Amino acid sequence: MITIYHNPRCSKSREGLCFLEEKNIPHSVVKYLDAGLTPEELSKIIKILNISPIELVRTKEEIWKENYKDKTLSDEEIIKIMSENPKLIERPIVINENQGVIARPFSRINDII
Repeated sequence: MITIYHNPRCSKSREGLCFLEEKNIPHSVVKYLDAGLTPEELSKIIKILNISPIELVRTKEEIWKENYKDKTLSDEEIIKIMSENPKLIERPIVINENQGVIARPFSRINDII
């Protein structure tokens, strides 16, 4: 089953969810701002996406710019920061078993279905 890590306030995230619903693709929704993600969960997602942790960070968010922008951080530190500040996580993330995409644009979901 497909899992979408979703932020209802984000238009791109809503587009991704709408795409899944319109195609009648079975999916589960994780509202990660409410539920939060542990460092272990984020590490697993990053591995599935086959990216480095910094590629999952919304570097234009004020939290990042004010607190972390010019710091040298390890991958583990970046993951911990995202876990503590889920607003920094790029969205939407769509996972289908061992494949995943950051669905920007939402049409990238086609790559994993």
